[in-house]
Amino acid sequence: MAIFSVYVVNKAGGLIYQLDHYVPRSDTEKTFSFPLDLVLRPRDERVVVAFGQRDGIRGALRAAAGPGRAGGGRAWPGGAEPGRAEPCRAGPADAALPAVGHAVLAINGAEVSGRCTADGKDVLEFLSNPANYPVSIRFGRHRLSSNEKLMLASMFHSLFAIGSQLSPEVGSSGIEMLETDTFKLHCFQTLTGIKFVVLADPRQAGIDSLLRKIYEIYSDFALKNPFYSLEMPIRCELFDQNLKLALEVAEKAGSFGPGS
Repeated sequence: MAIFSVYVVNKAGGLIYQLDHYVPRSDTEKTFSFPLDLVLRPRDERVVVAFGQRDGIRGALRAAAGPGRAGGGRAWPGGAEPGRAEPCRAGPADAALPAVGHAVLAINGAEVSGRCTADGKDVLEFLSNPANYPVSIRFGRHRLSSNEKLMLASMFHSLFAIGSQLSPEVGSSGIEMLETDTFKLHCFQTLTGIKFVVLADPRQAGIDSLLRKIYEIYSDFALKNPFYSLEMPIRCELFDQNLKLALEVAEKAGSFGPGS
């Protein structure tokens, strides 16, 4: 059991605090022969799997059908045939939402830097050259950028409001929990509109008491800090320390007793 991350969202939907407590590893490294049987495309500053699935490696985007694409013929890296590499730019539709699939993390044991190999070559051009095969590629879930976290916090704020309005019960508080097969999202909103969001393992117990404990820590170490301004990002060492301690206690005990 584990607690993955904590988000604090202000009443306007802005992200004012985020902590990654535990990030599970989901890396997969495989050796490929030419041609690569996955479609890769540039997205922001990464190269992601756009289409295809193999050995747990999954795509994030829907590839367009056509020659060299998933809908017609061979799935070349970047959607282009060898010698016809597409420009390494993400289209407007690609940049609309954070990628949720796997990205290229390393090639032949060397970490990639964004969309370039360790020696500065373009990843898509490198993988479109038959002379570079066989090649070992490590795929994994990329860590969300700061902008992506801001976007997701704003999206959840809107979904929370929609859930409240759609409820048949008058005065519904909004979304309190979202459940998937790999994690649960728990949310607690205060009377002033601050949302505390925790992402945890579905089997993790005591999240309701943890959310209220986080609210208590926020009240003690953020609101009582004379240098903190309401609705602004939380930058307080004591808040960080006590929050991490609370997460560790919750993971081990699953709840908080009186005076904890």
